[in-house]
Amino acid sequence: MNLIIQSGAMPTFLLDRVVAATGASRVEPRPPQVVCLHEAERTAEFDALIPLIEAEKLDWAFVEAGRKLSDLGLICFDMDSTLITIECIDELADFAGKKAEVSAVTEAAMRGEMDYRESLRRRLALMAGLDARVLARVYGERLLLSPGARELLAAAQEAGLRTAILSGGFTYFTERLRIELGFDFATSNELEISGGKLTGRVVGDIVDASAKAHHLARLTDELGLHKEQVIAIGDGANDLMMMAQAGLSVAYRAKPATRAKADVAINFGGLDAVLNLFA
Repeated sequence: MNLIIQSGAMPTFLLDRVVAATGASRVEPRPPQVVCLHEAERTAEFDALIPLIEAEKLDWAFVEAGRKLSDLGLICFDMDSTLITIECIDELADFAGKKAEVSAVTEAAMRGEMDYRESLRRRLALMAGLDARVLARVYGERLLLSPGARELLAAAQEAGLRTAILSGGFTYFTERLRIELGFDFATSNELEISGGKLTGRVVGDIVDASAKAHHLARLTDELGLHKEQVIAIGDGANDLMMMAQAGLSVAYRAKPATRAKADVAINFGGLDAVLNLFA
């Protein structure tokens, strides 16, 4: 295995300790601000250094040596707080004067403290009667791509990967992102609108954690891929089942429970830090 350390400058004293702890055979600097330690082994001595590494705002990951992005076939993104910087439902709630109340439920759901279906029903009910025109305002005024999102997506598309958004968010946003960014697939919840107002409900079944995992498994099968050829990126408890369906799961600026179960955690870099995990 190789150890990739990135997202900042690594102090020499710490690098020396990491080399000793992992038994790495060679240190390869890779600009910008990436170091690859070849033939490194994760040990108890290395784990003891993790707080020091993360105190320097560095991301780290043990990865298979020589693996190329083009070896994979599918990359899937959660949308809210992963592909984009906001939680769309919280911003919609802001226009209803209920952002604090809705955000608290969102956070509890993302930490895994509340069933996602129930959390979504509760949050949407608070927005019943909201003018549907605020959807366009959220998209145009508040929605921003996460750092490195365009770079990661462009590199994945160039390498021949198919791309998907699998979200518990809303089709108004996922479909526009799908078209704008050239994603191959997008799945999310459709808001019910009547008389130009949100009804506080969704159309059809709720896309929750199990639905996201189902769609990823379906795409993997339809594309004739193996699990090892799939990357899934998410940030909350609602993403864990989807991430478990992938050969490489990436927790992006995620909640602790999600980071703990992911293959790789990116806490400080942008989404394009994923590219440094490959040769």
